[in-house]
Amino acid sequence: MSADVSTNTTTQAPPGGGTRPTAGSTGRVLLDGVRRNMRQYGMLFALGLIVLLFEIWTGGDLLLPRNVSNLVLQNSYILILAIGMMIVIIAGHIDLSVGSLMALVGGIGAVLMVEHHVSWPVAVVLTLLLGAAAGALQGFFIAYVGIPSFIVTLAGMLLFRGLTEIFLKGQTLGPFPEGLQKAANGFLPEVGPETNYHNITLLLGLGLAAYVVLQEVRDRRRQREFTLETLPTGLFVLKTTALVAAVLVTTLLLASYKGAPVVLLILAVLLVGFGYVMRNAVIGRHVYAIGGNLPAAKLSGVRDKKVTFAVFLNMGMLAALAGLVFAARFNAASPKAGVNFELEAIAAAFIGGASMSGGVGTVLGAIIGGLVLGVLNNGMNLVGVGTDWQQVIKGLVLLAAVGFDVWNKRRAGA
Repeated sequence: MSADVSTNTTTQAPPGGGTRPTAGSTGRVLLDGVRRNMRQYGMLFALGLIVLLFEIWTGGDLLLPRNVSNLVLQNSYILILAIGMMIVIIAGHIDLSVGSLMALVGGIGAVLMVEHHVSWPVAVVLTLLLGAAAGALQGFFIAYVGIPSFIVTLAGMLLFRGLTEIFLKGQTLGPFPEGLQKAANGFLPEVGPETNYHNITLLLGLGLAAYVVLQEVRDRRRQREFTLETLPTGLFVLKTTALVAAVLVTTLLLASYKGAPVVLLILAVLLVGFGYVMRNAVIGRHVYAIGGNLPAAKLSGVRDKKVTFAVFLNMGMLAALAGLVFAARFNAASPKAGVNFELEAIAAAFIGGASMSGGVGTVLGAIIGGLVLGVLNNGMNLVGVGTDWQQVIKGLVLLAAVGFDVWNKRRAGA
């Protein structure tokens, strides 16, 4: 009788044919999906855990609407740098000069706007072109001369820092025009009927949530068309629901204060734009190719020198943008601006899923890594953790993230 019972536990064919999975087999499929994608979504889970921990630890202060707005404003320039740094690391390189380039751009922008009274839109365009030129110069030595990126950008770090001291004559220069200050510190205007929330922010948040759902469904359909591995349905629904929930909660928090900061809109444009380029554009696939396997990429016809040159040109322009945002936020350019910001950007990229060997990482991962560091800084400040212990904790988080990457690669190889 017991034998009959055991044989009756086999699966029955569903109406459309095939085999209907049991609860146990479905659970194993979900577990295998989690294991395969642990590296990709591990830091997203870690970010949620850190937010929950500090929300409890601070007695609810972390997710107060005012603090969420401050969190965005305080970390905007690091997130901008992290996007560019992630692309550099995916290409198999590193850039140590971005903090110094930020300071140089902010200093030259201050000289143009404060001393020579150049209108701030014109000064912004000129300084962005300057940042692109600085990045292109470094990209030329790396791509066409063949000097390692570590050496070139280390020299650039010293060069740009010295030029900043020369242009600013060792002094802080300000204030910046009001229009530029609003771009770095301001919020979107309020329009529409009187409500308890910021109407434009609500509309943008709903639009972003819809975009997230459409993008996830489109990516999943494309992966299936090319017979690529996809998440199990249950895990896919859970992931999409979590992303939409995070977008909506953040939208409500921002909309209940002053609305979305202007710089958040800039970040959203960069995230969507660079995310599309890295996923769908030819140059994005070439960046992954040269970082993953340079000899194979060359044999496939990838023009690795041009791609590397473009990567560093882009990094220089993003560093210039971050420098302008930073200087305008504090309403002054300082020779000491941007110190160690390159390390923060590199840490954000690695925490967000970049690999030391190149060829791995996403733009969204850079944002997640930057937010992990930002929440850690903000939360530890709220609970009164000293700056000395803050450095220790951030160092341990970075070590754990890279260690997890190494462990995951060994496990995959086994």
